[in-house]
Amino acid sequence: MKRPKKQRQQALKDSIKDNPFVTDEELSVEFDVSVQTIRLDRMELAIPELRERIKHVAVKTFEDEVKSLPIDEVIGEIIDIELDNKAISIFDVKPEHVFQRNKIARGHHLFAQANSLAVAVMNEELALTVKSELQFLRPVTAGQRVVAKAEVIESHPEKNRAFVKVVSSVDQQTVFIGTFEMYRMTEQSEGEAK
Repeated sequence: MKRPKKQRQQALKDSIKDNPFVTDEELSVEFDVSVQTIRLDRMELAIPELRERIKHVAVKTFEDEVKSLPIDEVIGEIIDIELDNKAISIFDVKPEHVFQRNKIARGHHLFAQANSLAVAVMNEELALTVKSELQFLRPVTAGQRVVAKAEVIESHPEKNRAFVKVVSSVDQQTVFIGTFEMYRMTEQSEGEAK
């Protein structure tokens, strides 16, 4: 039996509060109403769409953790990070990110997502990319979501270097692999530079 509108909207608020990553489609199944009804309820309740909720949670959660660049300079949205270890970001490919002729994403967007994630995972005030090795394995098109996973695979503090591997996928199929050699400015190396 369907709930009255006021009850449904209160339950919708509670459900999104418990899980800000729930989709409109999942909510429509949970409440046995159309996706459009969920969207209208969200609009009436001033609850943003999933993408904005993810962004809000990420900024609120990670803005104090990421040291090497402002969180709004990361391409895509960071959804998980452990400094000097691993990080995950998502990037939704929009029409402005693709070639108009074939609707395939421009490679520099995938690179920018991976590179900014490699910088963000560094636990330093200054982290710069020295060198990268890249493989573009499959085309990505408008409307797809790219999930990038970064992992610090080597660290050489004595040389102010770290190596970060980033694997990006769409629907669990790998589309991009990058290995980034990172320069990290530590307090010790900063003192040596003076």
